[in-house]
Amino acid sequence: MSNDFIYTTYIKSTPEKVWQAITTPEFTRQYWVNENISDWKKGSTWQHIDNIDGTRHVRVQGKVLESNPPTRLVLTWADPANLADESQVSFEIEAVGEMVRLHVVHDHFKAGSEMLGKVTNGWSRVLSSLKTYLETGVSLNTWIQSTKSCGTKAA
Repeated sequence: MSNDFIYTTYIKSTPEKVWQAITTPEFTRQYWVNENISDWKKGSTWQHIDNIDGTRHVRVQGKVLESNPPTRLVLTWADPANLADESQVSFEIEAVGEMVRLHVVHDHFKAGSEMLGKVTNGWSRVLSSLKTYLETGVSLNTWIQSTKSCGTKAA
């Protein structure tokens, strides 16, 4: 069984807007709560930062492995407290008529990875909120806990 997380969604948008939504802090703050910060050039570092009670915390960090705006972005992904547990995320953005096909793959998990458990529920929530935000201008509050276990907010 593979430990790869694969998610594909279709969004009524343009590749440029989807790229901006993934790479621009003002956009990511709207649907992901946190900000993605980088210059998004190959070899650059990037950070996923939250702002809790006015204090900024780096939740995830990595390097930009590939950057081909607005069609492909590949990043390493690790918790700053456990950099050895590094994995990889790729975003493929393709125009399909009046839609965009967003294909996200989070893979290259190490054996026994803690990050795998953290992102399992997170990606579907984040990408659902991204789609809704781009199509309606209003994001989803996907972090509301139900009576069932919803996992950890980490992706």
